[in-house]
Amino acid sequence: MAETVFEELQRYVHFSEADGALLRAFRPLARPRFQEIAEEFYARILSHEEASRVLHGGESQVGQLKVTLVAWMDALLSGPWDEAYWQHRYQIGRVHVRIGMPQHYMFGAMNVLRAGLGQVALERVTGAALEPTRAAVGKILDLELAIMLHTYRDDLLAQQARTERLSTFGQLVGSIGHDLRNPLGVIETSLFILRGRAGEDERTRKHLDRIKDQLDVANGIITNLLDMIHDRPLAAEPVLLGEVVDGAVAAVRRPPGVTLEVSGVAELPAVPGDPVQLRQVLVNLVENAVFAASPAGAVAVRGRRTGAEVLLDVEDSGPGVDPATRRRLFEPLITTKERGIGLGLALVKRIAERHGGGVAYSEREGGGARFTVRLPC
Repeated sequence: MAETVFEELQRYVHFSEADGALLRAFRPLARPRFQEIAEEFYARILSHEEASRVLHGGESQVGQLKVTLVAWMDALLSGPWDEAYWQHRYQIGRVHVRIGMPQHYMFGAMNVLRAGLGQVALERVTGAALEPTRAAVGKILDLELAIMLHTYRDDLLAQQARTERLSTFGQLVGSIGHDLRNPLGVIETSLFILRGRAGEDERTRKHLDRIKDQLDVANGIITNLLDMIHDRPLAAEPVLLGEVVDGAVAAVRRPPGVTLEVSGVAELPAVPGDPVQLRQVLVNLVENAVFAASPAGAVAVRGRRTGAEVLLDVEDSGPGVDPATRRRLFEPLITTKERGIGLGLALVKRIAERHGGGVAYSEREGGGARFTVRLPC
């Protein structure tokens, strides 16, 4: 069987079962000092303005993060150091990438942990076990650093590929979008003239209305395409998300068999943002949820606050998203709809990031999809 990435890294740093046994023996000696090490760790981070800023809340969030770091150190010394361990640590590394933690701060942070745990070993481990224990601590911290750097590498490669695709996509869209505006403008002008000459012929007016509806759809698609390649400036103001959600829900048609529940949104604090663009985010997500839950199912929009962010969850009881599609879910032209063109979620991601936030997909408990929009408050 082929060697996994984690097994390759373990082999590279010579991490063995004997090292694991030493770490487990060291854990009860080190646990009483975890809190002290966590205090020093975050004192160092808060002393650097750039590193502190990426925590989205500075000291107000550090209390919770210290608890998380204590649990991280406990798992560091207890194992098991298997594929599940790799996956969990890999996800932590992805968070560091997402919040924009610079790589050089990770090296500095790991040195704080190395020094703290090394000092505990000097004070608490005696005899011949001291040097092997310190070596085992060094190996597992080297492994942790390798995992984190691996996440940066994966995300950098993915970002480069995404940038190349978006560049090609942008050139194509820019050309086609502007070229299509001209014939659509001629059609719209002719339609206006024909409306004035249609008189009272109900059948003719019905067909003219259908032409107008389809013109609006075409213009909307072009607008969304151009929005994907241009950073439309934010008309920023304090936005009450309850009002934005109410407007979006009212704008989305849904069949009688689909229920829609809104909760926790009215209590959210105002966020700085563009209400028009944020409404577009909610309209796109709710439309997708209604489509997935149709003809009979449930859709829910839930609001909550965590630290210095507000979260909006849009859930549906549909089939969810298959793993193959999930990896490229927020890229342009990726869609699960038969008649969709795959711009809705890409635009949601773009707008959320313009506001300093983001969007993520997860599986809904009991089946279905959940899209979570993060916004700084």
